[in-house]
Amino acid sequence: MPEILAPAGSSESVLAAVRCGADAVYVGGERFSARAGAANFSDGELEKAIDYCHLHGVKLYRAMNIIVFPEEMSGFLKAAEFTAKAGADGLIVQDLGAAKLLREMLPDMKLNASTQMTIHSPQGAETAAEMGFSRVVAARELSEKQIVELVKTGVETEVFIHGALCMSVSGQCYMSAMIGSRSANRGMCAQACRLPFNALGSGERYDLSLKDLCGIKHIQDLAEMGVASFKIEGRMKRAEYVAAAVTACRAALDGKDPDLDTLRAVFSRSGFTDGYITGNMGKPMFGYRRKEDVVSAESVLPAIRETFRKETKAAEADFHLTLKRGQPAELTMRCGDIPVTARGGVPETAEKRPTDSDSARKQLEKLGDTVYTFRNFTAEIDEKLIISASALNALRREAAELMDKARISAAKPEYTVREVSAEYSVRKAYPRKIRVRVSDSEQLEAVPKDTEVIIPMKLCGKIPPDERYIISPPRFIGDEGKISKSLSELRERGFSRLSCPNLAYIGMGKRQGFELYGDFGLNIANPFAVSEAARLRLKDVTASFEAKLPQISAINGEIPVGVIIYGRLPVMLTRNCPINQAAGGCKNCKGFLLDRTGRKFPVKCGESECAEIFNSDILTMTDRLEEISADFAVLNFTDETAEEVSRVIDCCKNGRKALESGFTRGLYYRGVE
Repeated sequence: MPEILAPAGSSESVLAAVRCGADAVYVGGERFSARAGAANFSDGELEKAIDYCHLHGVKLYRAMNIIVFPEEMSGFLKAAEFTAKAGADGLIVQDLGAAKLLREMLPDMKLNASTQMTIHSPQGAETAAEMGFSRVVAARELSEKQIVELVKTGVETEVFIHGALCMSVSGQCYMSAMIGSRSANRGMCAQACRLPFNALGSGERYDLSLKDLCGIKHIQDLAEMGVASFKIEGRMKRAEYVAAAVTACRAALDGKDPDLDTLRAVFSRSGFTDGYITGNMGKPMFGYRRKEDVVSAESVLPAIRETFRKETKAAEADFHLTLKRGQPAELTMRCGDIPVTARGGVPETAEKRPTDSDSARKQLEKLGDTVYTFRNFTAEIDEKLIISASALNALRREAAELMDKARISAAKPEYTVREVSAEYSVRKAYPRKIRVRVSDSEQLEAVPKDTEVIIPMKLCGKIPPDERYIISPPRFIGDEGKISKSLSELRERGFSRLSCPNLAYIGMGKRQGFELYGDFGLNIANPFAVSEAARLRLKDVTASFEAKLPQISAINGEIPVGVIIYGRLPVMLTRNCPINQAAGGCKNCKGFLLDRTGRKFPVKCGESECAEIFNSDILTMTDRLEEISADFAVLNFTDETAEEVSRVIDCCKNGRKALESGFTRGLYYRGVE
């Protein structure tokens, strides 16, 4: 039976999830969680939550799914070790370097690959498994057909079934970071996509805001396909939301009709959508939180609270009472194969009514405030002995408390813990090599013949191979078989180098004999991630542009590291084109979005069923190379003319500023939270 996995941003939400039927709960600690805005759990609260879940036979996973900067890794590992010793059932992880060190430090710990790792195709799942992940959390942008392809790999697959949908593919959203230094890859997303964005040029519109996902009516079909876990989004939402979502999922999985009306009332954005699951994308998927959505929750919250107010039963219990003359009273309680024994005072001689089996049973059946259901009762009672009702109640309470501890202990995983070093060194050498990314053949013609060039895969089919060329495949893989075939044909023609924007291309490229180069989409933010990339046979990597310059100086290792120093940085990778849905097609496309301040964010159609949204300002660091510690510099060209390409490259080579206005220094100085 698949798992229903519930979010919990607070202790009350843990109660709601468990009492309404969740099989597992995921939470965040005070640090290293991709939902830093939730209440989250202190160490003591985390221990209590783990024990409570285990008492009910429910698993608890800790989300540690952010990119980790070099100076934080030591603290990250300490938090992971504490979590292991507290008895968590697994860790949800995004960072490649963190995963590497966790695999070494906690070899028995279950690692779940976060949706922030952008795993959305079979090869991505298989590469994650090679890295030591036992489960992958699939990207939310997949259809049933794509989900079943993931499941067929044999890698345990977790699928989001209900909750908020990000406009961007998870792990590939940098908008909040670029606008306000609040990184979605660091758990600090400011939800810029929920603000007004206009694809038509006038009026207040919300063209980056999607309705919440509700795939609950598909849960039976997905279960039959082999999905291992159905995940509910919402660690920042109230306990009543968790209760309603778990209750609906539980009903659907059990073959009953889920109460989607109550679920919609407690939280929605103009209703729900299942567009990615069915493949029916576009305008119907878009919506935003309206006044009527907020008001509707008020009428349903009191009733929902009642569903998790009382303790629920978790196990059946058998009791055996022993009353022997001159010996302490004993009550043995057994749940499954776990026995415990409580001992009390010596029973007295009865002058009138001795204790018998029936009278003892009546007291011991009173298990109302515990997690246990009374099942069987036996007794060995010597003649003419009596034990008071209060003494029996005390024995029952003690036995239940002992059973709580025994069941929690039995459910606690035992982990091997090894010492791992998080030490790192700092490099002090500015980049002496340039790598250029182009978008079209005219830009390519402007690149000097001694310079490496990253070229779109679709353009490679129209030009002869060259040892300078690195293929840039689509950042999102809609049809892995089709893309794999195209790459194979390019390899046969003589192209030998492949850029890897996600994990899938690492496995695909190795199988086809390409030299591999890690792109920014891998979110490399520490030297341990560089080491993991080297182990995966990448020749070099491009560092995350969310790191500050001092942090970049520590992102080094066995292979070269590059830094993007020029270009429009991509702020979103989307399956849903915001302009297409607003304008009713491509013919009315303006090519950009306007935010509420009037800034323009260019939108470009990408390959393989996706669109890319770019930052309003152009990054330029061409005049600051001496401040950058890296092996090579990357120049990204999107809509520049050939003349502009030539000029920017010349500026870079000579340390001059490429632009005098309309530019940004990115996050290299201000950094992200």
